[in-house]
Amino acid sequence: MNLATTRFESARRVLAQPLFRALLALVIILCLGALFNAEGSFFRWETHRDMLRHISRYGILACGMTLVIITGGIDLAVGSVLGLVSVLSALLMIHWGWTPLAAVPACLMVGLCCGTTSGALIARFRVQPFIATMAMMVFARGVAKYISGGRKISQGVQTEDGFVYLDFPRFFDLLNARILGENIAVVTLVFLACALAAGLLLARFRPGRYFYAIGGNEEAARLSGVPVARTKTLAYALSGMFAAVAGICQAAQETQGDPEAGGSYELTAIAIVVIGGTNLMGGRGSMALTLVGALTIGYLEKILSLNAVGEAGRLMLTGFIIVAAVLFQRGKN
Repeated sequence: MNLATTRFESARRVLAQPLFRALLALVIILCLGALFNAEGSFFRWETHRDMLRHISRYGILACGMTLVIITGGIDLAVGSVLGLVSVLSALLMIHWGWTPLAAVPACLMVGLCCGTTSGALIARFRVQPFIATMAMMVFARGVAKYISGGRKISQGVQTEDGFVYLDFPRFFDLLNARILGENIAVVTLVFLACALAAGLLLARFRPGRYFYAIGGNEEAARLSGVPVARTKTLAYALSGMFAAVAGICQAAQETQGDPEAGGSYELTAIAIVVIGGTNLMGGRGSMALTLVGALTIGYLEKILSLNAVGEAGRLMLTGFIIVAAVLFQRGKN
């Protein structure tokens, strides 16, 4: 009887692990893909390669979102920051001819400044994360439309003599390329590099431990000597910088800078983090969970697309899954 009880408790603890639940959700989605395979399309490597390429931008946003959510916050501005940096990178490298060595740091600095501003409002001025990041969301979108004149920044430029087509930056070609026999997209490697960097920060460095401490109990962290305001600001600054990386990748993949780019991307980023198993209340989570969440959302969207489910249905299903994941987390907690 004691042995049976011990085995039951061990099984229950395994089932309660966030990573196990996240992997279980991914396996269920993969089984659905195998069942509804669109006449074998799901079993072709090109389908998986394209899924990874598509989800990479959202995954990069989710890397920063994971850091923020672990501290107990939320960042609604990442989609707008992506759109702003998309426009800025296209403007700098296509229209103004800046080299990547100058343009990329400038774009990253813009994202860093947007995130730092949101973090400072939250940490220093006690503005609610929802309000502060929503304000930044609106502001960044407005700046993107202002510097672009409300138009897409592309190779075609209107002059007195008609349209002139500018050279496309080689750096954009590199980001949009496929390597290893065209079996993997470069942007996917960028996503993995971002996930690795964020994962190392959480696992190996002091700010990562501070993120968990603040999300677990902010007042206890403050009394323990954790620089709460500075650490919170850092989390949002990094989220802004990851959004800038995603914005550069967006411009390269779309071959233009669109001031409307990134609309509702924050929803997908939050869905990735939550479905992965990171606790929305803060204090618990990891980049491994976010990677599994990205694969789950990516395969879900790909399966729905293969089976001709419209965008409206995909968005509604994503919203439903977010609520279900939050309720599941609350039940476990």
